[in-house]
Amino acid sequence: MSKGTVLVADDDRAIRTVLTQALGRAGFDVRAGDTAASLWQWVSNGEGDVIVTDVMMPDQNAFDVIPRIKKLRPDLPIIVISAKNTLGTAITAAEKGAFDYLPKPFDLSELTALVQRAVDTPNDGVTRKAEAGDDDGLPLVGGSPAMQEIYRAVARMTQNDLSVLITGESGTGKELVAKALHDFGTRKRGQFVALNMAAIPRELIESELFGHEKGSFTGANQRMDGRFAQAEGGTLFLDEIGDMPMETQTRLLRVLQEGEYTTIGGRQPIKTDVRVIAATHQDLRRLIRQGLFREDLYFRLNVVPLRLPPLRERLEDIEELVRHFMACGADEGLSVKSFDREAIDALKGHGWPGNVRELENLVRRLSALHADEVIGAEAVRLELSDNDIAAPQTQQAGNNLTESLHFHLSNYFKGHGSSLPPNGLYERVMREVETPLIELCLEATRGNQIKAADLLGVNRNTLRKKIRDLNIEVVRSPKK
Repeated sequence: MSKGTVLVADDDRAIRTVLTQALGRAGFDVRAGDTAASLWQWVSNGEGDVIVTDVMMPDQNAFDVIPRIKKLRPDLPIIVISAKNTLGTAITAAEKGAFDYLPKPFDLSELTALVQRAVDTPNDGVTRKAEAGDDDGLPLVGGSPAMQEIYRAVARMTQNDLSVLITGESGTGKELVAKALHDFGTRKRGQFVALNMAAIPRELIESELFGHEKGSFTGANQRMDGRFAQAEGGTLFLDEIGDMPMETQTRLLRVLQEGEYTTIGGRQPIKTDVRVIAATHQDLRRLIRQGLFREDLYFRLNVVPLRLPPLRERLEDIEELVRHFMACGADEGLSVKSFDREAIDALKGHGWPGNVRELENLVRRLSALHADEVIGAEAVRLELSDNDIAAPQTQQAGNNLTESLHFHLSNYFKGHGSSLPPNGLYERVMREVETPLIELCLEATRGNQIKAADLLGVNRNTLRKKIRDLNIEVVRSPKK
């Protein structure tokens, strides 16, 4: 017995053949054609339970015919497949009312499962007005599988107001993703307001977020709106949320729960309608275990988790990113250069600890300083080596750090033996290891707190607080 009929539209005969065979083996009847006109004819005749369509076809763009299909048969699920693997394609598919989007090349088993899910899932028949259109100016670049997952997730999240927690290393583009969620989402007519927790003095964070009344504290000479007021009807992006003080976390949790807040020194609750998107490069679960982050706030923010891959996990995107940054530089008056194949290979061989931001800075420097129109591998290697002078030493420091940590932990357990208490193990180990761990990192980086924070994987403000609280002496040694 047939599971239903799938209408396939793609101008590539090989893809039509493969889809017909795969879906047929899965129990579906298949009608396959190479034009939008044939697809429209089948739909008009009432045929089909699911559509699988390419975007670019000889007679018409599928995004132009999908609205007609949705108007005629709003419950008919449409799966869009495309070789133009950009954020714009994913967003336009979502805005047009597609059930889902799959980039080419796709996994046949994934597409078959998606078709089955489309058959089994009731469709609400909602159509959305598309405004994405051209891909020019889109903030996210790359066609790698890792980025395709990001595009699909972003496209889905632009159609709702759920809280999103974006995680990833520094320089991966967390704010760009947050901005895309706003710019292509339901709140795009409101303001996108960003606040970096690590860049604001702790004593001023609450005032920055919620605003204050005149005279509410020393220096408050006039009333000031906070970021929640500025983002009313729009999106508030809270970057480095892991550095938010505990008392501010409590107030933020109340806002998310109750939908209202009070200004510093104010008494009247203020209703708020703001979508909150948070981001961090830290492990919030670890901070929760350390008592530095509220677990209930974490679950409020982490409704939809979104992890951005580091550049080393999507090296195939480097060439496209280089072209993108060159084009951006041209808009700012920089010379447009090209990279030869050996130069691209040299870029792919780099570790990119600074991720996409590091690559962008490198491209800008080479564009501004390199005389030749074509940049070769030697210029790339020289530029990378100039900026990675401390890298071998840092790697060695990391190895020494691991050995030293193992030494301290081994001595700790040997010293306690069987008398080690079953409760409070984590806190006890942290107390006796944290100070020497930080001291070792500071020693390895010659007292450079920024590099030490990177080595530890914590924010520099967090490290400074630890140094102060643990009374650690920082000694800057001269370079050897």
